[in-house]
Amino acid sequence: MTDLKAVYLKENSTLIFLIKMLNFILFFTAIFFISWSNTLFASNYDHQSKPHPQIILQSSSNIQIVEGVVKRGDTASSLLERYLPLQKIYEIDRQSTDIFSLTRIRRGQPYKLILQNNNLIGFEYEIDKEDKLVVQRNKDSFFINQESIKYDVNIDLVSASITSNLFEAVRKSGEGCELAIKLADIFAWDIDFIKDLQSKDHFRVLVEKRYRDGKFSGYGRILAAFFTNRGTVYKAFLHQSEPSKGSTGVSGYYDENGKSLQKVFLKAPLTFSRISSKFTKKRFHPILKVNRPHHGIDYAASKGTPIKTVGDGTIAQIGYNKGKGNYIKIRHYHGYTTSYYHMSKFARDMKKNRRVLQGDIIGYVGMTGYATGPHLCFRMKKNNRYVDPLKHKSPSAKPIKANEMEQFIANVTQLFNRLSAQHQLSALNN
Repeated sequence: MTDLKAVYLKENSTLIFLIKMLNFILFFTAIFFISWSNTLFASNYDHQSKPHPQIILQSSSNIQIVEGVVKRGDTASSLLERYLPLQKIYEIDRQSTDIFSLTRIRRGQPYKLILQNNNLIGFEYEIDKEDKLVVQRNKDSFFINQESIKYDVNIDLVSASITSNLFEAVRKSGEGCELAIKLADIFAWDIDFIKDLQSKDHFRVLVEKRYRDGKFSGYGRILAAFFTNRGTVYKAFLHQSEPSKGSTGVSGYYDENGKSLQKVFLKAPLTFSRISSKFTKKRFHPILKVNRPHHGIDYAASKGTPIKTVGDGTIAQIGYNKGKGNYIKIRHYHGYTTSYYHMSKFARDMKKNRRVLQGDIIGYVGMTGYATGPHLCFRMKKNNRYVDPLKHKSPSAKPIKANEMEQFIANVTQLFNRLSAQHQLSALNN
């Protein structure tokens, strides 16, 4: 009996010891959990009350990601000096110059600092909506690249009718102004969105909508578009030409027959404005108070509205004239010249003999020189004789290459069917 009691006490003492140890472990686990929860709560509280910068913890690898937006007065040095000496920051800037100089960071652009044990191991800066600068550390060296920003993409149909202007129609369809600008750029050679639009004109567009972290983040490419203007249906299909030796493929818009929508000249140097004076051989000048020819088109627009060159060319003259104000004259191919008067200022880096491409911003609307209000006087010459830009027919660019027509037609058929099917579905739902 004594032996059995001893065995019983021995076994139960072991059990009691195990129970005590388990309680001990549970006690300290609870303390750790409460401490961790308080830290997490505090972190979440800071995240909600301070939008930028925010810290995302990656505890498994001791990684911290600090996200922020460049504020007024911020520089690369002010963002990085907490983690790197100035000499190293200057060295990184020298390395990145060919890709994107750190001196060019600007207010409102997002950035990320990637830290490990409070040491900087990476820096990302969004150059624009398409690309970001990526700086990565490997021991004492930094590697610098430019990478595309990744989006989730949906392809949606957008359609609307014109009541007053394109911006208003796009807005009423629930979309942003960016889409109106993209659409106007596609048909800029055939439709003058200042004077050609009529009530009941309408459009249908297949467009990429981009998302980041589940939030809408702007528009990607327009894949296909139909625009009915004054009873004429203009069609546009995106095509990427095949890369050739020494160059990448080029994207462009073509009609269903493979003819390029792009022409030598845009129909207007301003996307949205109104014509205040047309080309005429006799017009009463509001300042000089005499009748004289007006060999151009006056576009009334707000001061600061961007002015685009209507075609590829070279700046032949740039400067100030008492009558013209700030002006630029551009020499194009085949004996054409275009002139742009009364600018408030020139775009950056505009100078004589500079090469410009169709659609480049060359200056901004103003009222310098002989002008009673902010506007652009636009003039065109062919072989040194004035022509009316509104009536002049511009030659088209090159069509689809013969060896790409089969692929193009297959793509057009697919886009056409998709555009039509989605339009019918949308009509049924409405």
